[in-house]
Amino acid sequence: MAYVVPRYSRSQVDQAGRTLVATNSTGSDKIRAMVIVDNWRASHSFPLNTFQMSLRRWTKAVDPDSLVAQRIKRLSSTEDKLRRFPTMKLSQMQDIGGCRAVVSSVARVRQLREIYHESDLKHKLVGEKDYIGNPKASGYRGVHLIYRYRSDKNPTYDGHLIEVQLRSRVQHAWATAVETVGTFLKQSLKASQGEDQWLDFFTLMGSAIAIREGSQPVPGTPTNPAQLKQALQEASDRLDVRKKLAAYSRTVQMVQDGTLSAHYFLLDLQPQDGTLTVTGFEKRALNEATRRYLDVEKTLTSPGAEAVLVSVESLSTLRAAFPNYFLDTKVFVEAMDKALH
Repeated sequence: MAYVVPRYSRSQVDQAGRTLVATNSTGSDKIRAMVIVDNWRASHSFPLNTFQMSLRRWTKAVDPDSLVAQRIKRLSSTEDKLRRFPTMKLSQMQDIGGCRAVVSSVARVRQLREIYHESDLKHKLVGEKDYIGNPKASGYRGVHLIYRYRSDKNPTYDGHLIEVQLRSRVQHAWATAVETVGTFLKQSLKASQGEDQWLDFFTLMGSAIAIREGSQPVPGTPTNPAQLKQALQEASDRLDVRKKLAAYSRTVQMVQDGTLSAHYFLLDLQPQDGTLTVTGFEKRALNEATRRYLDVEKTLTSPGAEAVLVSVESLSTLRAAFPNYFLDTKVFVEAMDKALH
């Protein structure tokens, strides 16, 4: 299978990123910039696949019931990040190519992290963020490892950055519930932007989950379990969280396209139409999948519409790996019930 190779210099990539988000860019400039950005994005597929294979092997050894997935960052998310961090260079964005492991417990997250630290990977670990020991103010938790790809045999992709995320199952439920609610509110709750009441609710839930898992709660939230439970109950009642999440889950219908033996899946979520179109591509059809990905992204005009190109073991694990695209918050609701009872 032929993988996409980077066709532009890093300075060209950085300039394309600036052009893409500049308010004074012309239409033709943006089209040219999008071509460069899309090539840069797609060129992460080879190193990402390399990391995904190692992650899958090590994760299955730690937890046979784990989930492993990979994705290429959405164009809209790339643009949002460049706007939020004006000095960031696109060529140095750490999570354009990302793979994720979801395991049953924090202990297994820690075990998997140690495997990475003790491994003989030739790639360079250039950053690590432990959001379990030091949770984000939003309530987000997990471990992120940032690697700079290096290969003696194939230096074409040397220097590409790949992010490896390690989460427990309930941490994953929290993170994907934030994205689901953000989709309906048309707000970037994931980036801590949006309605304060929802942001506060998810912060409290982050602490409740942390206490349940025996790790650090979010600074600024009640440390007394009874007080935290009361604050969470009040926030939940105020927003009528359970009713709204149940309503979200009933609004989308999956439409399946492509091969059942797919390796890559293109997810096209249209909340206003109530549809999630899942298109499968065989492993050898990566270039076609990448082209379709960009084509779909260009058509995302309705509020809340999103698309992403992902890879999972099978169609049956897709929903568990990316529940936010199915607007599925069942595991999160179960975690909320445990926190409130």
